[in-house]
Amino acid sequence: MNPLQPRPPSPLAEVTDERFAARGVRLLLKRDDLVHPELPGNKWRKLAPNLRAAVEGGFPALVTFGGAYSNHLRATAAAGRLLGLPTIGVVRGDELAGRPLNESLARCAADGMRLRFVSRAEYRRKAEPEVLARLLAGAGAAGAYVVPEGGSNALALRGCAELGRELRGAADVVAVACGTGGTLAGLAAGLGPGGRALGVPVLAGGFLGAEIRSLQLAAFGAPAGDWSLAEGFHHGGYARVPAELEAFAADFEARHGLPVERIYVAKLLWALTELTRSGAFPPGTTLAAVVTGRP
Repeated sequence: MNPLQPRPPSPLAEVTDERFAARGVRLLLKRDDLVHPELPGNKWRKLAPNLRAAVEGGFPALVTFGGAYSNHLRATAAAGRLLGLPTIGVVRGDELAGRPLNESLARCAADGMRLRFVSRAEYRRKAEPEVLARLLAGAGAAGAYVVPEGGSNALALRGCAELGRELRGAADVVAVACGTGGTLAGLAAGLGPGGRALGVPVLAGGFLGAEIRSLQLAAFGAPAGDWSLAEGFHHGGYARVPAELEAFAADFEARHGLPVERIYVAKLLWALTELTRSGAFPPGTTLAAVVTGRP
C-alpha cells in the first residue's frame, strides 16, 4: 500500500454557531485535517506531488526549510520516514544549535530528519542561488531534492488546486490560513469561476500578495481565481498564541468538539468570527473554513 495514499475528498460539515447564525451566515468546516493520518491537510496536498517527483527522479534525499515550530518540517520528516527517504531540515536560527529541541523539532528528529541550524541573516537569503548552494553543501544535501519553505512551489499549487475543485459550488467564500501563501494560491485557482477565496495570514508583514501572484505565475502561467487577504489577525506573528486566542480556541473546541490547531486554524476561525461580527459577510453568505491541520 502507498504510505502517502490520502483519503480525499475530505469531509465538509456544517457547524451551528450562534455567532454566525445571528448574522445570517452559515459556517462549514472543510476537515482537511482528516485527509491523511500523518500528513494532514495542506501539508499532504503540497508535499505529495513533490515527494512523488523526488522518488521518481531517484534523488538520494530531500531537503527543506523552516522555523523552529514549522509544521512543514514536521510533515516532511514524517513523509520521509513513511517513504524511506532521508530528509534534511535547514532551520532558521543558529542560536538554537546545541539547545534542547522543542516538541516540533524533537518530532522531526525522531522521524529521522537531520537538522541543520543556520543564522537568520543567511536564512533570509536562501532563495539566492549562491546562498542556497552554500546552505545545501553545509547541510550535506548536495544533489538532494529541494522543497521550499512551507512546501510552496508550482507542484504544490497544483496539488492545492484539487482542494478548490472539491469545494466548487459548496460555499460563497472559502477561507484558509496562510503562511507562505501556496495553499491560497492553489485553492483560488481550483475554485474556478464564481468562487471566492479568502486568506488569513498568520505572519505579520503584509508581503503575501506579491508572493501569491508570483507563485500563480510559476504554476499556471497567469493569475488564477478570485482571492483576497484579511490582514491583521496574526496575533503578534507566527507561533504567537496570546491568552485571548488560546481562550477562543479552547471555547471553539468545547462548542463543537473539534481539536483546534493553534498556529493556523485558531487564527483563521478567530478572523472569520470577527469579520462576521463586523458585518463583512452579508446575510445569506455560506462560509467554508479549511481546517488545514491538527494539534
